[in-house]
Order: sequence, then structure tokens, then C-alpha cells
Amino acid sequence: MKKTFALFFALVLAACGANLNIDRYETSGAGHVNTVSEGVIINVRPVTIATEDGEVGQLAGGIVGGVAGSMVSDNALAQTIGTVGGAVLGGYLGGKAQEGLSMQRGMEYIVKLDSGKSVTLTQGDDVVFSVGQRVYVLDADYDERARIIAQ
Repeated sequence: MKKTFALFFALVLAACGANLNIDRYETSGAGHVNTVSEGVIINVRPVTIATEDGEVGQLAGGIVGGVAGSMVSDNALAQTIGTVGGAVLGGYLGGKAQEGLSMQRGMEYIVKLDSGKSVTLTQGDDVVFSVGQRVYVLDADYDERARIIAQ
């Protein structure tokens, strides 16, 4: 039983990491029109991108911790204390685990658009652009992420 919950917990947390590659689109984004602006990269810096709220990890950890804590004793009071304590500790650890598993490296870009306006965009580091490089900024008009691609 404990192995089943641990496997469930690991699978849930593994699904929590977002794929921020510029070549990956969600199916909902296919066929949608985005606005394209041209510009030049004026600043680049590496950043860390992480889940800011590990709700899925907290929930999964709380369930696993509560079940594990309930198995500490046959005494009803000890089971109750174990369940509550396990759920609280499991929820905390699950949230931290999700944060750690979802953490990835990214790049923050400041782009001076040809219109004169400057914008900033953070995306994965699968493709890295350089200061002075001409780029297209694809503005996400729907549920898709905005992104920078090379000209």
C-alpha cells in the first residue's frame, strides 16, 4: 500500500514541471493567430523558473503522509495524531518537492521593439539569444505563452 502511494506521489510530482521550450505548443494554441513584433535583444540574463505554489505537491504529499501516518499504531488516538501529523508534514514536503522538481533554468530578455517600445519576456533556455540579435516577439493572444524566436 505504501509503495502504491509513493508511486502515485512521484507520478503526480513528475507531471508538475512545465515544458518552456520555444518549439513546444499546446494543442489549444494550434491554429490561433498571434501578433508578431520585430525587435532587437538589448539585455539577457539567466534566471531560475520555479512553481510558486506547489498545490498539487501539497495535496499529493498530504494524502500520502496522512495514509502513512494513520498506520503508525492500532490505537485510535495515535492513528488520529499520526494521520494529522503525517498529512501536515507530507503536504509541506510535497509542496517543496514539487517546487524542486519543477525548477528549471531560463533566460530573461529585454527586447527593444522596432516600434520604440521595450518589452521583457522570460522563457526556457533551450535556445539562447544574444544582445544585438534581431528577433521576433510572438505575443500570445489566446491561452498560449508569448515567446521570442530568431529572425
